[in-house]
Amino acid sequence: MRILHLLASPFWSGPAENVALLALAQREAGHEVTVAVDRRRTKVDAEEPAVPRFEALGLLDPGELELSVKSPPWSVWRDMRKLRRRSLDVVHAHFSHDHLIARWARPSGAVLIRSVHAPRSIRSTLPRADAYTVPAATEVPRLMGRRVQVLPPLVDPHFCPAENREALRQELGLKGSPLIGMVSTFQPSRRHALGVLAFAQLRQASPEARLVLVGDGALVEPVRQQVRELALEERVTFAGYQQGDAFVRWLQALDEVWILGLGNDWSGRAGAQARACGARVVAVEEGALPSLADVKVEHPTPEAVVAAALSSERAPMRHPTNQRIAEDVLALYERARSAR
Repeated sequence: MRILHLLASPFWSGPAENVALLALAQREAGHEVTVAVDRRRTKVDAEEPAVPRFEALGLLDPGELELSVKSPPWSVWRDMRKLRRRSLDVVHAHFSHDHLIARWARPSGAVLIRSVHAPRSIRSTLPRADAYTVPAATEVPRLMGRRVQVLPPLVDPHFCPAENREALRQELGLKGSPLIGMVSTFQPSRRHALGVLAFAQLRQASPEARLVLVGDGALVEPVRQQVRELALEERVTFAGYQQGDAFVRWLQALDEVWILGLGNDWSGRAGAQARACGARVVAVEEGALPSLADVKVEHPTPEAVVAAALSSERAPMRHPTNQRIAEDVLALYERARSAR
């Protein structure tokens, strides 16, 4: 099949990595696959740009679609004309902007698939598609009567347990036990302030614990101030934004990862990555996190997070391989094509 993924974002964040891994697995299964991303917004100050990543993977679509929510109407019209002239079997849209363009400019004979990556996208105005994917089983009933299945997070093979965790911790300058991490952009939905409060309480039971905060974002300085006010400077490490192999190494060093909220991608990919690296996952009940967590936090309070962290529970589960996930999505494409 000739498959084009549409991702109207200039950032290597949110669902971008999931889309890339899905596209790679589909290509490995013998299909012709490319990904079109936002080419208009070239300056992305706070996050890693997507274009170099997709280019390095050989996935960047050469079709010259601008594909940006910042495009003026005439550029959107130009994108629609270009897309309509393409020879494709599947157009797989990942954001609302993609979906609207593909809904009105789908190439002749192609099926339109829409992946919903966050619940806010499911509303009465959601355009029609031949099939949909959602990030968690809880969202399936909201698309009742339509062809829909869950798209789990895909995990890069680099996410695996460290060969020597103690040596890795020494290299990273990390001391303490347990080593607890939060790995996300500093934004309100991720609840870093809650994590710091919970960590302060946890130290009463585990005085040698250390909290590692990996990421950047608008709330870094407020969280730093909170850490100072709680006199936790010696027990909290701000690791900054990490990417690629460096990010994997930080995850591999951790005993436990707290995921206390989600951002633009409700697939819970960080939970799957952390588990692949051997870390225990404590997570709130949002999106796909309940299916990926070792222990769930029913109510996001410091006391609930501490109780979950001290429980030492581990859930027996086996995450599907990228190849299996790709096969399931390809089967969805075939069902959609057969129904036309």
